[in-house]
Amino acid sequence: MPFSFERLHHVQLAIPPGGEDAARAFYGGVLSMRELEKPPALATRGGCWFAGGGWEIHLGVEESFVPARKAHPGVLVDDLDGLASRLRSAGRGVEWDPHFPGHRRLYTADDHGNRLEFLQPE
Repeated sequence: MPFSFERLHHVQLAIPPGGEDAARAFYGGVLSMRELEKPPALATRGGCWFAGGGWEIHLGVEESFVPARKAHPGVLVDDLDGLASRLRSAGRGVEWDPHFPGHRRLYTADDHGNRLEFLQPE
């Protein structure tokens, strides 16, 4: 093969117009990710970007927004129970799913209804 993949750079999910503050509350507040400064040419489009723990998520404004309820990023976590506790403490739903071999996993959603999957190897 003439190329190889190095690593995932980012995942992009959509948010509705004006949804940046809710995104900041969830990704920055609940998940403790740091907000990244968007390049000036892209900042004019709205949205916001976050990074933490080896993954990056870009939230872009979509006029006809529909949340990603099936598609999702799958993020490895070192303490899934700790994350579940933090999510619950912040009033977020946690849905456990035992059907991924070799891993424990849970689903939650951001304030816009986008699905997120977090996994921990067994």
